[in-house]
Amino acid sequence: MIENPDAYFFDTYAYFEIVRGNPKYKKYEDSIAVTTIFNLAELNYGLKKEISKELADDITDRYADHVMDVHNEIIKEAMDLKHRNKNLSIPDAIGYTVAKKLNIKFLTGDNDFKDFDNVEFVRKD
Repeated sequence: MIENPDAYFFDTYAYFEIVRGNPKYKKYEDSIAVTTIFNLAELNYGLKKEISKELADDITDRYADHVMDVHNEIIKEAMDLKHRNKNLSIPDAIGYTVAKKLNIKFLTGDNDFKDFDNVEFVRKD
């Protein structure tokens, strides 16, 4: 468990907003960031659709130190959440579950999480 109010689980949405320079996400750039390999995979894939492979890989490398391991118990609990909330992606369900386990906010602007507890919801618009 992380006991730091400056720690957040960075959803892929949050990473995209930071990379794109959204001023609403500026205050989170110096936060303690936690994410999973699944979110970095989504980020890398999404970036490669928009920019060069080299730049996408460089950006992804920048966030590699934020990745935490995901254990079997997290996977099972996350898939229970996904089963109840069909619209959630697998990385989103895992990330949200990790955030709850670590007692940190899940940082996102994804509308699927708008009414969830334990979410720092920041939209780009």
